[in-house]
Amino acid sequence: MATQNQIHQWHELAQQLRIDSIRCTTEAGSGHPTSSMSAADLVATLLCKYFHYDFDQPGHGTNDHLILSKGHAAPLLYASYKAAGVISDDEMMSLRKFGSRLQGHPVPALPWVDVATGSLGQGLGIGVGLALAGKYLDQHPYKVWVLLGDSEMAEGSVWEAFDHASHYSLNNLIAMIDVNRLGQTGQTTLGWDIQAYVERAQAFGWHAIAIDGHDLNQIDRALGAAVTTCDRPTVIVAQTIKGKGFSDFENINGWHGKALKPDQATQAIHELGGNHDRTVQVHKPDQQKQPTVPKTAQALQLPTYPVGESVATRKAYGDALKALGASRPEVVALDGEVSNSTHAEEFANAYPERYFEMFIAEQQLVAAAVGLQVRQYKPFASSFAAFLSRAYDFVRMAAISRANIKLVGSHAGVSIGEDGPSQMALEDIASLRAVWGSTVLYPCDANQTAKLVAEMADQQGIVYLRTTRMKTPVLYSSAEAFPIGGSKVLRRSDQDQVTVIGAGVTLHEALKAYDQLKQAGITARVIDLYSVKPIDTETLFHAAQDTDGKIITVEDHWIEGGLGSAVLQAFAGADQPSCYTGPKLQVLHLAVRDLPGSGEPEELLRAANIDAKAIVEAAKSLCK
Repeated sequence: MATQNQIHQWHELAQQLRIDSIRCTTEAGSGHPTSSMSAADLVATLLCKYFHYDFDQPGHGTNDHLILSKGHAAPLLYASYKAAGVISDDEMMSLRKFGSRLQGHPVPALPWVDVATGSLGQGLGIGVGLALAGKYLDQHPYKVWVLLGDSEMAEGSVWEAFDHASHYSLNNLIAMIDVNRLGQTGQTTLGWDIQAYVERAQAFGWHAIAIDGHDLNQIDRALGAAVTTCDRPTVIVAQTIKGKGFSDFENINGWHGKALKPDQATQAIHELGGNHDRTVQVHKPDQQKQPTVPKTAQALQLPTYPVGESVATRKAYGDALKALGASRPEVVALDGEVSNSTHAEEFANAYPERYFEMFIAEQQLVAAAVGLQVRQYKPFASSFAAFLSRAYDFVRMAAISRANIKLVGSHAGVSIGEDGPSQMALEDIASLRAVWGSTVLYPCDANQTAKLVAEMADQQGIVYLRTTRMKTPVLYSSAEAFPIGGSKVLRRSDQDQVTVIGAGVTLHEALKAYDQLKQAGITARVIDLYSVKPIDTETLFHAAQDTDGKIITVEDHWIEGGLGSAVLQAFAGADQPSCYTGPKLQVLHLAVRDLPGSGEPEELLRAANIDAKAIVEAAKSLCK
């Protein structure tokens, strides 16, 4: 039970958090003071008593983690950092200004922010990943705290997180829902129906506690119960008032995302008791019990495949991931209940303690990967490439978090065959290329795939590997190297008349076309562009110079945004300081243009005009 003195201190801190949220948003002329003020009592109590964190060592493995899922309440988070003594008042007042670390929504420019938030519905899923790391990998009792807003409870991704947290009995995960009733345009779906939130959480297997979010004694008891719950995650459903503390806009619609005018701010600060300047001593974690140290690894021994053998690149991915797991104890794997197709099951069977099944919940799949990498694990998350599109916003936000995650999409393109267009990822290269700082890889054979999987482990940012359902011939020996950003020229001569650029399935079609063109008296240069991003501009430029600018790109992907677009962008100078200055380009872009149906892979490649025959026809038209 808290003492009266503690309650007074927590109240004063909560008022300070409210005042600072008003001050900095008024100075900025924008922001979300009302959303910050409703949760101030929750954060003040957490900060003073239950949160264990060493602000001098933000990356220390014993620290608790706090994720502000309602990222628009960033002023509240920054005010708590000021109260903890790690940012100055001057920096507090730089909110939303150009060059400031205190951006409109939290980003890891601040060392105490684990992940970027602001796209609602993501914080709890990332918290699941962090809690998985704590309970099953670090095996350390740190807590993962997630503050959610009631508006984002309408997001399906939140309930994916509720489901998975319960499935994995994440008793180290504590969610706090700030139920202030009002969203951006009006009342939220449930308003103040606190019991409905409780019953939904309980239906997912959570320990749910309903409280008055402004009663500090109730908050204290709820947080105390949460940290002692040992068999399941806990959610605290806190009924609050938006704009709490200033009577002019308490519980009044229309104030979302609006800063107060200076005269209004002065009045509000007076009503809140005047400016405060308290500093709280946040409890440091017990550093005697350290996180589990990964076991010593063995030397990397990637699988190898004989040249000429037919192997699906998805199978090579699974074999290589298993080998990487033996070599790198920080490597973990996740899958969306298709591991027998992506072949992530190879890793799951070998290292079940480092494999996490995310079921058919691709948003949670990516969110968990982001949470795991916060603790410096190297997550490989796989699913059908088409299904990863469901999690695109999580991928986009992961890039803003500067997260290091590895995504693997199988069953891409029309070459998957009979399953039909619902299963054919034909936009994945475009979407992943568009992510800031991403890497996009598309191997054509098993040995190349294995080498690229090893390269992925230490590549920074969002790394995407596209694998193929159908078996393809092994072209390269296991001794070949495939650096990210490179390419391979498989056919070349001093008399080359046209350049054919492919990757994955279409690289094999390009090689078939080479033989047919040679018989017709046309010599072609064939490039395997396995690294779509970053792209090997030097090799492309040389090829264009040598073949009088005649280029054919061929891809098992929609015409927009894929391999062909990447090649054209390279020639436009987007990836380097200077543009291409060689012969005038004559480019034919072979890609999927019409909606495909079911059929055998060869039939579908032919129908889409991306097979060897189509390449031959294109080359002949260029070389008339």
